[in-house]
Amino acid sequence: MLVLLLLVLLLLSSGSVPVAHAQDSIVHTEFVYQFAPFPSAHASTITETKNGIVAAWFGGTAEGNTDVGIWLARRDANRWSSPVEIADGVQPGGTHLPGWNPVLFQPSSGPLLLFYKVGPNPREWWGMVRISHDEGRTWSQAGQLPDGILGPIRAKPIELRDGTLLAGSSTEHDGWVAHIERFRPHSDPKRMLDALTDPARWKRSAALNRTTEFGAIQPTLLAHTNSRIQALCRSRQNVITEAWSNDAGVSWSKMTRTNLPNPSAGIDAVRLTDGRFLLVYNPTRKSRQQLAVGISDDGRTWTQALLLEDAQTGEFSYPAVIQTEDDLIHITYTWQRQRIKHVVLDPFKL
Repeated sequence: MLVLLLLVLLLLSSGSVPVAHAQDSIVHTEFVYQFAPFPSAHASTITETKNGIVAAWFGGTAEGNTDVGIWLARRDANRWSSPVEIADGVQPGGTHLPGWNPVLFQPSSGPLLLFYKVGPNPREWWGMVRISHDEGRTWSQAGQLPDGILGPIRAKPIELRDGTLLAGSSTEHDGWVAHIERFRPHSDPKRMLDALTDPARWKRSAALNRTTEFGAIQPTLLAHTNSRIQALCRSRQNVITEAWSNDAGVSWSKMTRTNLPNPSAGIDAVRLTDGRFLLVYNPTRKSRQQLAVGISDDGRTWTQALLLEDAQTGEFSYPAVIQTEDDLIHITYTWQRQRIKHVVLDPFKL
Protein backbone atom coordinates (compact mmCIF):
# COMPACT_ATOMS: atom_id res chain seq x y z
CA MET A 1 0.00 0.00 0.00
CA LEU A 2 2.84 2.40 0.83
CA VAL A 3 4.51 1.69 -2.50
CA LEU A 4 1.24 2.38 -4.35
CA LEU A 5 0.78 5.65 -2.51
CA LEU A 6 4.32 6.75 -3.33
CA LEU A 7 3.75 5.88 -7.00
CA VAL A 8 0.56 7.97 -7.16
CA LEU A 9 2.34 10.92 -5.54
CA LEU A 10 5.21 10.59 -8.02
CA LEU A 11 2.83 10.59 -11.00
CA LEU A 12 1.01 13.66 -9.70
CA SER A 13 4.21 15.59 -9.13
CA SER A 14 5.55 14.72 -12.60
CA GLY A 15 2.42 15.95 -14.38
CA SER A 16 1.78 12.54 -15.95
CA VAL A 17 -1.85 12.53 -14.85
CA PRO A 18 -4.39 15.33 -14.56
CA VAL A 19 -4.45 17.40 -11.38
CA ALA A 20 -7.02 15.91 -9.00
CA HIS A 21 -9.21 18.99 -8.74
CA ALA A 22 -8.89 20.17 -12.36
CA GLN A 23 -12.38 18.93 -13.26
CA ASP A 24 -13.70 21.46 -10.76
CA SER A 25 -12.29 24.19 -12.99
CA ILE A 26 -15.18 23.75 -15.45
CA VAL A 27 -17.60 26.60 -14.79
CA HIS A 28 -19.97 26.09 -17.69
CA THR A 29 -20.38 24.07 -20.90
CA GLU A 30 -22.83 24.60 -23.72
CA PHE A 31 -23.22 24.52 -27.47
CA VAL A 32 -23.02 27.87 -29.22
CA TYR A 33 -26.22 26.90 -31.06
CA GLN A 34 -28.68 24.02 -31.04
CA PHE A 35 -30.06 24.47 -34.55
CA ALA A 36 -28.57 26.03 -37.68
CA PRO A 37 -29.26 26.11 -41.42
CA PHE A 38 -26.11 24.07 -42.12
CA PRO A 39 -25.19 20.51 -41.08
CA SER A 40 -21.42 20.90 -40.62
CA ALA A 41 -19.28 23.37 -38.65
CA HIS A 42 -15.55 23.69 -38.04
CA ALA A 43 -12.65 25.98 -37.14
CA SER A 44 -14.17 28.30 -34.54
CA THR A 45 -12.69 31.54 -33.22
CA ILE A 46 -13.62 33.61 -30.18
CA THR A 47 -12.94 37.10 -28.84
CA GLU A 48 -14.21 39.46 -26.16
CA THR A 49 -15.88 42.80 -26.80
CA LYS A 50 -17.12 45.44 -24.36
CA ASN A 51 -20.57 43.83 -24.16
CA GLY A 52 -19.86 40.12 -24.33
CA ILE A 53 -18.05 37.49 -26.34
CA VAL A 54 -18.29 36.77 -30.05
CA ALA A 55 -17.62 33.49 -31.84
CA ALA A 56 -17.36 32.61 -35.52
CA TRP A 57 -16.72 29.47 -37.56
CA PHE A 58 -17.19 28.17 -41.07
CA GLY A 59 -20.36 26.24 -41.79
CA GLY A 60 -22.04 24.51 -44.73
CA THR A 61 -22.69 21.04 -46.07
CA ALA A 62 -19.04 19.98 -45.60
CA GLU A 63 -15.58 21.54 -45.42
CA GLY A 64 -14.45 22.68 -48.85
CA ASN A 65 -17.91 22.72 -50.43
CA THR A 66 -18.91 25.87 -52.28
CA ASP A 67 -21.79 26.62 -49.90
CA VAL A 68 -19.47 27.00 -46.90
CA GLY A 69 -19.52 30.51 -45.41
CA ILE A 70 -18.46 32.28 -42.24
CA TRP A 71 -21.06 32.28 -39.46
CA LEU A 72 -21.15 34.28 -36.23
CA ALA A 73 -22.97 34.37 -32.89
CA ARG A 74 -22.72 36.83 -29.98
CA ARG A 75 -23.15 35.96 -26.32
CA ASP A 76 -24.32 38.44 -23.70
CA ALA A 77 -24.70 37.60 -20.01
CA ASN A 78 -27.55 35.19 -20.69
CA ARG A 79 -27.33 33.37 -24.01
CA TRP A 80 -25.95 33.08 -27.51
CA SER A 81 -27.68 34.82 -30.38
CA SER A 82 -28.78 32.77 -33.38
CA PRO A 83 -26.03 32.15 -35.96
CA VAL A 84 -25.87 34.58 -38.89
CA GLU A 85 -23.75 34.34 -42.01
CA ILE A 86 -21.37 37.30 -42.20
CA ALA A 87 -19.09 36.38 -45.12
CA ASP A 88 -19.08 34.04 -48.09
CA GLY A 89 -16.93 33.19 -51.06
CA VAL A 90 -19.18 34.53 -53.81
CA GLN A 91 -16.99 36.11 -56.47
CA PRO A 92 -17.78 39.21 -58.58
CA GLY A 93 -18.75 37.01 -61.52
CA GLY A 94 -21.10 34.92 -59.39
CA THR A 95 -18.82 31.92 -58.85
CA HIS A 96 -19.16 30.36 -55.41
CA LEU A 97 -16.00 29.38 -53.53
CA PRO A 98 -15.77 28.01 -49.98
CA GLY A 99 -14.86 30.14 -46.98
CA TRP A 100 -12.28 28.95 -44.44
CA ASN A 101 -10.70 29.54 -41.03
CA PRO A 102 -12.20 32.74 -39.60
CA VAL A 103 -10.17 34.60 -36.97
CA LEU A 104 -11.79 37.25 -34.79
CA PHE A 105 -9.66 39.78 -32.95
CA GLN A 106 -10.54 42.84 -30.90
CA PRO A 107 -7.54 45.20 -30.72
CA SER A 108 -7.13 47.42 -27.65
CA SER A 109 -8.48 50.27 -29.78
CA GLY A 110 -10.38 50.35 -33.04
CA PRO A 111 -12.96 48.07 -34.63
CA LEU A 112 -13.47 44.33 -34.28
CA LEU A 113 -11.52 42.47 -36.98
CA LEU A 114 -12.55 39.37 -38.91
CA PHE A 115 -9.89 37.62 -40.97
CA TYR A 116 -10.88 34.65 -43.14
CA LYS A 117 -9.85 32.77 -46.26
CA VAL A 118 -11.57 32.22 -49.61
CA GLY A 119 -10.48 29.76 -52.25
CA PRO A 120 -10.96 26.28 -53.65
CA ASN A 121 -8.54 24.71 -51.13
CA PRO A 122 -5.81 25.66 -48.61
CA ARG A 123 -3.13 25.55 -51.30
CA GLU A 124 -4.87 28.21 -53.40
CA TRP A 125 -6.82 30.33 -50.93
CA TRP A 126 -6.26 34.03 -50.23
CA GLY A 127 -6.79 36.27 -47.22
CA MET A 128 -9.87 38.43 -46.71
CA VAL A 129 -10.87 40.84 -43.94
CA ARG A 130 -13.93 42.71 -42.67
CA ILE A 131 -14.33 45.11 -39.75
CA SER A 132 -17.18 45.86 -37.37
CA HIS A 133 -17.72 49.06 -35.36
CA ASP A 134 -20.62 47.61 -33.35
CA GLU A 135 -19.13 44.43 -31.87
CA GLY A 136 -20.12 42.12 -34.69
CA ARG A 137 -23.70 43.19 -35.32
CA THR A 138 -22.90 44.69 -38.73
CA TRP A 139 -19.83 44.39 -40.94
CA SER A 140 -17.99 46.38 -43.57
CA GLN A 141 -17.56 45.29 -47.13
CA ALA A 142 -14.88 42.64 -47.62
CA GLY A 143 -11.32 43.67 -48.36
CA GLN A 144 -8.63 41.42 -49.80
CA LEU A 145 -5.31 41.32 -47.97
CA PRO A 146 -2.20 42.25 -49.97
CA ASP A 147 -0.50 39.70 -52.21
CA GLY A 148 1.65 37.35 -50.16
CA ILE A 149 -0.27 38.15 -46.94
CA LEU A 150 -2.82 35.65 -45.63
CA GLY A 151 -3.40 37.14 -42.18
CA PRO A 152 -3.72 34.95 -39.07
CA ILE A 153 -4.17 31.56 -40.63
CA ARG A 154 -6.17 29.96 -37.82
CA ALA A 155 -5.16 31.21 -34.35
CA LYS A 156 -5.67 34.74 -33.06
CA PRO A 157 -2.90 37.35 -33.41
CA ILE A 158 -1.24 39.05 -30.45
CA GLU A 159 -0.92 42.79 -29.93
CA LEU A 160 2.40 44.33 -28.92
CA ARG A 161 2.69 47.43 -26.73
CA ASP A 162 3.03 49.75 -29.72
CA GLY A 163 -0.17 48.37 -31.28
CA THR A 164 1.58 46.14 -33.82
CA LEU A 165 -0.29 42.91 -34.50
CA LEU A 166 1.69 39.68 -34.89
CA ALA A 167 -0.16 36.96 -36.77
CA GLY A 168 0.88 33.34 -37.07
CA SER A 169 0.42 32.32 -40.69
CA SER A 170 1.40 29.52 -43.08
CA THR A 171 1.20 28.23 -46.63
CA GLU A 172 0.54 24.76 -48.04
CA HIS A 173 1.18 25.07 -51.78
CA ASP A 174 4.86 24.06 -51.52
CA GLY A 175 4.84 21.85 -48.45
CA TRP A 176 3.68 23.00 -45.02
CA VAL A 177 5.57 26.18 -44.16
CA ALA A 178 4.88 28.51 -41.22
CA HIS A 179 5.72 32.21 -41.06
CA ILE A 180 4.77 35.34 -39.11
CA GLU A 181 3.06 38.47 -40.43
CA ARG A 182 3.34 41.90 -38.78
CA PHE A 183 0.62 44.52 -39.24
CA ARG A 184 0.87 48.20 -38.28
CA PRO A 185 -2.68 49.49 -37.67
CA HIS A 186 -3.92 52.96 -38.58
CA SER A 187 -4.60 55.35 -35.70
CA ASP A 188 -7.91 56.39 -37.28
CA PRO A 189 -10.50 53.59 -36.82
CA LYS A 190 -12.38 54.84 -39.89
CA ARG A 191 -9.34 54.04 -42.03
CA MET A 192 -8.69 50.58 -40.59
CA LEU A 193 -10.01 48.65 -43.60
CA ASP A 194 -7.80 50.70 -45.93
CA ALA A 195 -4.84 49.99 -43.67
CA LEU A 196 -5.52 46.26 -43.63
CA THR A 197 -5.42 46.11 -47.42
CA ASP A 198 -2.31 48.34 -47.70
CA PRO A 199 0.87 46.34 -48.52
CA ALA A 200 3.03 48.99 -46.84
CA ARG A 201 1.54 48.15 -43.44
CA TRP A 202 2.39 44.46 -43.57
CA LYS A 203 5.69 42.61 -43.26
CA ARG A 204 6.18 38.90 -43.63
CA SER A 205 8.92 36.96 -41.85
CA ALA A 206 11.14 34.31 -43.31
CA ALA A 207 9.94 30.72 -43.03
CA LEU A 208 10.02 29.27 -39.52
CA ASN A 209 10.72 25.74 -40.76
CA ARG A 210 12.44 23.75 -43.43
CA THR A 211 10.14 21.19 -44.96
CA THR A 212 12.96 18.63 -44.92
CA GLU A 213 12.76 18.75 -41.10
CA PHE A 214 9.15 19.68 -40.29
CA GLY A 215 5.91 20.25 -42.12
CA ALA A 216 4.44 22.97 -39.91
CA ILE A 217 1.42 25.26 -40.17
CA GLN A 218 -1.03 27.32 -38.09
CA PRO A 219 1.22 28.96 -35.47
CA THR A 220 -0.30 30.14 -32.20
CA LEU A 221 1.72 32.86 -30.46
CA LEU A 222 2.64 33.42 -26.80
CA ALA A 223 4.22 36.67 -25.63
CA HIS A 224 6.64 35.99 -22.77
CA THR A 225 7.73 39.63 -22.86
CA ASN A 226 7.14 42.38 -25.40
CA SER A 227 10.19 41.14 -27.30
CA ARG A 228 10.36 37.41 -26.52
CA ILE A 229 7.68 35.56 -28.45
CA GLN A 230 7.04 31.83 -28.75
CA ALA A 231 5.33 30.19 -31.72
CA LEU A 232 3.75 26.76 -31.32
CA CYS A 233 2.76 24.93 -34.51
CA ARG A 234 0.76 22.00 -35.75
CA SER A 235 3.00 19.59 -37.65
CA ARG A 236 2.99 16.53 -39.85
CA GLN A 237 5.55 14.92 -37.54
CA ASN A 238 2.91 14.04 -34.90
CA VAL A 239 4.34 16.56 -32.46
CA ILE A 240 3.81 20.22 -31.65
CA THR A 241 6.80 22.25 -32.81
CA GLU A 242 8.11 25.59 -31.58
CA ALA A 243 10.24 28.57 -32.60
CA TRP A 244 11.30 31.62 -30.58
CA SER A 245 11.88 35.30 -31.30
CA ASN A 246 13.86 37.72 -29.15
CA ASP A 247 13.11 40.83 -31.22
CA ALA A 248 9.30 41.05 -31.11
CA GLY A 249 8.75 38.66 -33.98
CA VAL A 250 11.14 40.10 -36.55
CA SER A 251 13.50 37.10 -36.62
CA TRP A 252 13.04 33.57 -35.35
CA SER A 253 15.09 30.67 -34.04
CA LYS A 254 15.31 27.34 -35.78
CA MET A 255 12.15 25.30 -35.33
CA THR A 256 12.42 22.40 -32.88
CA ARG A 257 10.04 19.76 -31.53
CA THR A 258 8.37 19.93 -28.15
CA ASN A 259 7.43 16.88 -26.07
CA LEU A 260 3.73 17.43 -26.84
CA PRO A 261 2.04 14.93 -29.19
CA ASN A 262 -0.07 16.20 -32.08
CA PRO A 263 -2.18 14.22 -34.57
CA SER A 264 -1.76 16.98 -37.19
CA ALA A 265 -4.57 19.05 -35.70
CA GLY A 266 -5.10 22.71 -34.84
CA ILE A 267 -4.01 24.12 -31.46
CA ASP A 268 -4.40 27.41 -29.62
CA ALA A 269 -2.74 28.97 -26.59
CA VAL A 270 -2.94 32.04 -24.37
CA ARG A 271 -0.82 33.69 -21.70
CA LEU A 272 -2.85 33.98 -18.50
CA THR A 273 -2.95 37.05 -16.28
CA ASP A 274 -1.11 35.13 -13.54
CA GLY A 275 1.85 34.59 -15.88
CA ARG A 276 1.20 30.95 -16.72
CA PHE A 277 0.57 29.67 -20.24
CA LEU A 278 -2.43 27.60 -21.31
CA LEU A 279 -2.60 25.36 -24.38
CA VAL A 280 -5.60 23.52 -25.83
CA TYR A 281 -4.64 20.57 -28.05
CA ASN A 282 -5.34 16.97 -29.02
CA PRO A 283 -2.94 15.01 -26.75
CA THR A 284 -2.47 12.05 -29.09
CA ARG A 285 -0.46 11.22 -32.18
CA LYS A 286 -3.18 9.56 -34.23
CA SER A 287 -6.68 10.86 -33.52
CA ARG A 288 -8.81 13.82 -32.54
CA GLN A 289 -10.93 11.89 -30.04
CA GLN A 290 -9.33 13.54 -27.01
CA LEU A 291 -9.02 17.27 -26.39
CA ALA A 292 -6.89 18.50 -23.51
CA VAL A 293 -5.85 21.63 -21.64
CA GLY A 294 -2.17 21.97 -20.84
CA ILE A 295 -0.57 24.37 -18.36
CA SER A 296 3.01 25.65 -18.27
CA ASP A 297 5.02 28.09 -16.19
CA ASP A 298 7.63 28.68 -18.89
CA GLY A 299 6.14 27.58 -22.22
CA ARG A 300 8.55 24.66 -22.40
CA THR A 301 7.40 22.14 -19.80
CA TRP A 302 3.71 21.38 -20.04
CA THR A 303 1.37 19.53 -17.68
CA GLN A 304 -1.87 18.04 -18.94
CA ALA A 305 -4.30 19.60 -16.50
CA LEU A 306 -7.70 18.64 -17.90
CA LEU A 307 -9.37 16.50 -20.55
CA LEU A 308 -12.24 18.38 -22.19
CA GLU A 309 -13.20 15.40 -24.34
CA ASP A 310 -12.32 11.72 -24.20
CA ALA A 311 -14.23 9.47 -26.60
CA GLN A 312 -13.73 6.23 -28.48
CA THR A 313 -14.91 7.71 -31.78
CA GLY A 314 -15.56 11.07 -33.37
CA GLU A 315 -13.70 14.37 -33.54
CA PHE A 316 -13.13 17.22 -31.09
CA SER A 317 -10.71 19.66 -32.62
CA TYR A 318 -9.54 23.11 -33.70
CA PRO A 319 -9.83 24.88 -30.34
CA ALA A 320 -9.76 28.63 -29.81
CA VAL A 321 -9.04 30.08 -26.37
CA ILE A 322 -9.08 33.49 -24.69
CA GLN A 323 -9.04 34.87 -21.15
CA THR A 324 -11.68 37.52 -20.52
CA GLU A 325 -11.57 40.59 -18.30
CA ASP A 326 -13.10 38.64 -15.41
CA ASP A 327 -10.14 36.19 -15.61
CA LEU A 328 -12.29 33.29 -16.85
CA ILE A 329 -11.02 31.15 -19.72
CA HIS A 330 -13.33 30.67 -22.71
CA ILE A 331 -12.70 27.82 -25.15
CA THR A 332 -14.61 26.98 -28.31
CA TYR A 333 -13.98 23.93 -30.47
CA THR A 334 -15.40 21.69 -33.16
CA TRP A 335 -17.74 19.06 -31.74
CA GLN A 336 -18.12 16.06 -34.09
CA ARG A 337 -17.99 18.41 -37.12
CA GLN A 338 -21.63 19.17 -36.33
CA ARG A 339 -21.62 22.02 -33.81
CA ILE A 340 -19.36 24.38 -31.90
CA LYS A 341 -18.95 23.75 -28.18
CA HIS A 342 -18.20 26.47 -25.62
CA VAL A 343 -16.47 25.70 -22.30
CA VAL A 344 -15.70 28.19 -19.53
CA LEU A 345 -12.91 27.44 -17.03
CA ASP A 346 -11.73 28.93 -13.76
CA PRO A 347 -7.95 29.27 -14.19
CA PHE A 348 -7.31 29.31 -10.44
CA LYS A 349 -8.46 25.68 -10.25
CA LEU A 350 -6.08 24.45 -12.93
